[in-house]
Formats: sequence, structure tokens, C-alpha cells
Amino acid sequence: MTLFQGRYEAHLLFTAMAFLTRIPSPQLLPYQPEHLSACARYFPLVGMLVATVCFGIFAVLALALPELLALLLSVVLTIGLTGAFHEDGFADSCDGFGGGWDRHQVLTIMKDSRLGTYGVTGLVSVLAIKFYSLSYLVSHLWLALVIGHSVSRLLVISYLYDLDYVQDIDQSKSKPMATQLSAKSLAFALLSCLPLLFFITLKTLLVIVSVLLVFRWLFGRYLKRRLGGYTGDCLGMAQQFSELLIYLCLIATIAR
Repeated sequence: MTLFQGRYEAHLLFTAMAFLTRIPSPQLLPYQPEHLSACARYFPLVGMLVATVCFGIFAVLALALPELLALLLSVVLTIGLTGAFHEDGFADSCDGFGGGWDRHQVLTIMKDSRLGTYGVTGLVSVLAIKFYSLSYLVSHLWLALVIGHSVSRLLVISYLYDLDYVQDIDQSKSKPMATQLSAKSLAFALLSCLPLLFFITLKTLLVIVSVLLVFRWLFGRYLKRRLGGYTGDCLGMAQQFSELLIYLCLIATIAR
């Protein structure tokens, strides 16, 4: 790898960090719209960083507070760290799919900045289940968080590979992301998650992979049927659902 290539890859990593979190990130190269699309391959690595920060917050708070309170605060502070990026998309998707009858209605509701009943109910439910699930995984918390945050983001960018973006691209703030992910970038993202295999058993791996593949197929079919593709909000919903499914799989295999 040449010095420029290394600088370019570091720039993409920092771009992904700036896109997914509120962590200050240096800009090593002049910004180009295609950088936002190319940086998607680093989303799982950013997920690992977010998970590590979340665990670090928990570990520090648990020195002075009850374990469950420390866990709740760490989850809340981590949402602040990411700017509720995926949670916002999840809530908008709940409103859109819950209140829209056809494609146009769903997309119109998703663009509305106001939060409706479906969004509030869905968001409260998923966060409550996520916290309750993590409470069963406290003894495996770092592993659960790292797998949950990184693999869920891997699943999200996989939709960029084989689904079409369906918003009005010319008016969408997600326009730079609305390009198809290359097989090379998807493979890179997958390889970045492989070190996690050293921390889980084959049984746990098979359960997680099987559940996520079924979810990816079902949710992908649903998006094609309702919208003809994906929106940025739909990717937020995919991330939240898949992260929660990972925690449930871990409870079923290692925390029973």
C-alpha cells in the first residue's frame, strides 16, 4: 500500500466515524461526495469503536453505581455518542410503515420530522427490550456489544449491495450514500468482523448467522414489496432489529 493509499483509507475511516458518530474526526483529504459511499466498508469497525466506548462507560460507572443503573446510563450515553442516528431512522420507519398505505404515503411520512404514535411505541419498545437483553449479558457485555454494534452495521451495508435507493435522490441528504456498494467493499467489511470468531463458539456463530440471514431476506423482501428498495431510515430500522436479534441469540446460546 502506498502512502497515498494509506492516507485515503484513513480518511475513509474518519469519514465513516464522522458520519455515524459525534466523535471529532480529522479530514485528511478534501471532501468528495464519493468518499461517503466508499467509507461504508468501515461501518463495522466504527461499530466496534462505539461498542468499546459503551463498555468503557459501563465499566467506569459500575465502580460507583449499581450494575443495572450503570448499564442503563451507558446505553443512553452511547445513543448520545451516535446522535441517535439509527434510532431516528427506526422511529421514522415505524411511522412510515405503520401509517402509510402505499409507497408514496410511506415515503412522505418518513420525511416528516415529527414523531408519531408508531414511532414512539416502536422506539420505546426496541430500547426497552435491548436494555433488558443486555442485563442478561452483563458478564459477557463487551463481547455482546462488539458483536451487536459491528455485525448489525455489516448487515446494514449489505443492503447497499443488492437493493436500490428509492428516495428522490436529487433532494435527499443521503444522496452520496445512494450508490451501490462494491463486492470488494462488502468483502472488506466482512473480513473486518472475522476476528470476532475467536471469541464465540461454533454453535453461537451458526445461530447468529442463521437468524440474521433469515431476517435479512425477510426484511429485504418486505422493503422491495412496500417501497421497491431502501431508504436511509429503513437502514436504521435494519440496524436496530439486527442488533437486538444478536443479543437475543447470545442470550439463547451463552447466557442461559
